[in-house]
Amino acid sequence: MEKKAILDALAALSQETRLDVFRLLVLAGPEGVSAGVLGERLGVTPSSLSFHLAQLKHAGLVEPRRDGRQIIYSANFEAMNGLVGYLTDNCCNGRPELCAPDVKQRK
Repeated sequence: MEKKAILDALAALSQETRLDVFRLLVLAGPEGVSAGVLGERLGVTPSSLSFHLAQLKHAGLVEPRRDGRQIIYSANFEAMNGLVGYLTDNCCNGRPELCAPDVKQRK
């Protein structure tokens, strides 16, 4: 992944609502979630959600697809893995096993 794409992704995720949207989409998996359901779950108005989804799409982190009259959004897992890989490439002086997150400490 190129540095520009990394910076775009980090910038998009540095906003609270966008981070919440992205985490929800990651949780949903490849099936994704409709924009309406995202708005309901996060308590975000449609116009605000549309803005945030556009930012995430521009950063390459989400992919929309049409399903009838709905737009379903899903996380771009390839981009997410590229971002994480870029951040951990040189982790712990070539010993990435030392950088493994402690699942208990997350949240």
